[in-house]
Amino acid sequence: MTSIRTVSSSISALISDVDGTLVTDEKDLTVRTKKAVQAVHAAGIAFTIISSRPPRGLRTLVDALAIATPIAGFNGGVLATPNGSLIKQHLLAPSVARRAVEIINAAGAQPWVFAEVDWLLLDPCRPYIDFEEHTVRFPPTVVESFERGLDAAVKIVGVSQDFALLAELEGTARTSLAENATVARSQHYYLDITHPLANKGEALSELARLLAVPLPEIAVIGDGANDLAMFERSGLRIAMGNASPELQRSADFTTDTNADEGFANAVERFIVGHVERGNPPRAGGPA
Repeated sequence: MTSIRTVSSSISALISDVDGTLVTDEKDLTVRTKKAVQAVHAAGIAFTIISSRPPRGLRTLVDALAIATPIAGFNGGVLATPNGSLIKQHLLAPSVARRAVEIINAAGAQPWVFAEVDWLLLDPCRPYIDFEEHTVRFPPTVVESFERGLDAAVKIVGVSQDFALLAELEGTARTSLAENATVARSQHYYLDITHPLANKGEALSELARLLAVPLPEIAVIGDGANDLAMFERSGLRIAMGNASPELQRSADFTTDTNADEGFANAVERFIVGHVERGNPPRAGGPA
């Protein structure tokens, strides 16, 4: 029997993942997505984003969607104002950052280091670099050594076209780094390693505090394994149609894919529509 979970009758905030959720695979905002966010604003519901991207790489979205609330980048490694001013950050311990790079290199993946506002890499001719530059809208800094960045690293990324390799590396890194880091794939091709408090669950709690909104009144939407942490703390959980099976199992609702207006459809069906009718959706029941 499907269990029924009645969500809060008051949805006061919607917090969205970005890549695979809010934007298309081409990293674009659709017209319907923009209108959906406008409808959220008009309904008096706070809207903001949590992303694995650096805050610097979220600026175009903040502007396009008129986000006026704090945002979370690096999976919660940095909380910032909409104009990019730092509110809080969680840096990896230098020894942990160095160990993370060693593990990634040993597995045969490509390491990237995000330190302060810079994206550092060693080889500019490796896969996904052009794609990431298009995504975050700023270029990498090519260095001969990561040494200067590892004392102030917010996120280390393992990058590979071999998705099975990254899945195996995820387990290896979790075991090796244990309680000293959060390890999760933000995409099939990116493995993110951040501070233990730099996860989307902690970020959700921080954003709830900054917004003065109780966690049960927050709806979240996402697609990746790194979104599980925020699903565990929110009042309404929506998985994208392209989400991992694990995330879909933990969701109250599943919407369409990010290639088929999944975000906009979710807002219309599960957020704005129910708020306007004063009729909270029920997980396991009809929308």
